[in-house]
Amino acid sequence: MGLWEKLFGEFIDIIEWTDSSVDTMVYRFPRYGNEIKFGAKLTVRESQVAVFVSEGEIADILGPGMYELETKNLPILSTLQHWDHGFESPFKAEVYFFNTKQFVDLKWGTRNPVMMRDKEFGMVRLRTFGTYSIRIEDPAKFIREIVGTDGHFTVDEISAQLRNLIVTRYTDILGSSQIPVLDLAGNQQQLGELLTQRIAPEFKEYGLKLTKILVENISLPPAVEEALDKRTSMGMIGDLNKYIQFGAAESMQTGAGSGTGSAIEMGLGFAMANKMAQDMNTPHASSQETGTSLPKPPPIPDTNWHVVIDRQQRGPYDLNQLREMVEKRQITPGTLAWIDGMKTWESIESIKALEGLFDTEEVVLPPPLPKK
Repeated sequence: MGLWEKLFGEFIDIIEWTDSSVDTMVYRFPRYGNEIKFGAKLTVRESQVAVFVSEGEIADILGPGMYELETKNLPILSTLQHWDHGFESPFKAEVYFFNTKQFVDLKWGTRNPVMMRDKEFGMVRLRTFGTYSIRIEDPAKFIREIVGTDGHFTVDEISAQLRNLIVTRYTDILGSSQIPVLDLAGNQQQLGELLTQRIAPEFKEYGLKLTKILVENISLPPAVEEALDKRTSMGMIGDLNKYIQFGAAESMQTGAGSGTGSAIEMGLGFAMANKMAQDMNTPHASSQETGTSLPKPPPIPDTNWHVVIDRQQRGPYDLNQLREMVEKRQITPGTLAWIDGMKTWESIESIKALEGLFDTEEVVLPPPLPKK
């Protein structure tokens, strides 16, 4: 530093900081040789805290306001500098300005999909993205644990560590929540509030306050989303017969509008739609009537059956095990059963896949002996 800069620094008696950035958390006021004149003016604005560090030790912490740096205003620093006899000369100290405003819209998200078990889809992978907000709550702890001697500390220097904390706790919460995948969209606010409560104590160890976490998006892999879209489309079609007729009418209307349609085409279209509807509503003839063989029905599922015994869920069982349970009279036609693909529990006698399970030869007991 040149002579003129040193002399100019000696005459500066106002210490302040105006932040023109949006990500600066801590700023150290630059002074030549860390010398501050006795009686200098210190301005601490709203959303700021000034921390004095003398000889590596935190001396005073001042909130918003204007201060004259003298003995009565800095009792701790005065003791360290031995001003008890009115010694009025420049003293050496560092002044750190802490930005206590909220730092908002900080991004977090899962780098890799989170594996979880879903009751309807089995094992699924989920990606989650969101934002969070923080502010400096304890400047002394923050400078000891995080900042150190950094003269210009920004959010980017700690955001990676904070994201890792959030993602780790989010994975634990999501895996133990047992919320169905299709219901996660309706529980994003609750997930954010639960995350805030769980992680806030860990942020506090750094001198930070976690003010809010928002879960903005929970997405499935593209292949699963495509399958869900097809399933939704099938549900929206409703009555397939009407859908076919509507499609035929639409295509004929388009052809007529372009000038290429004719009465014959319209008649053929209606006839085709009616024929398809009749085929779908009319039961197929048996192989004996038509002389042709019908396709074999799909095999009856024989594994993963669950039953209710003594008001407790048991299973999974295959058909052979169910037959043994019938012989041992452990289950009855009224016993509730379920297999993957069923919406609710149903009695065995009402499940088509289990028809014939109780068609066993009954044991004929002899009549009672005649009385003597």
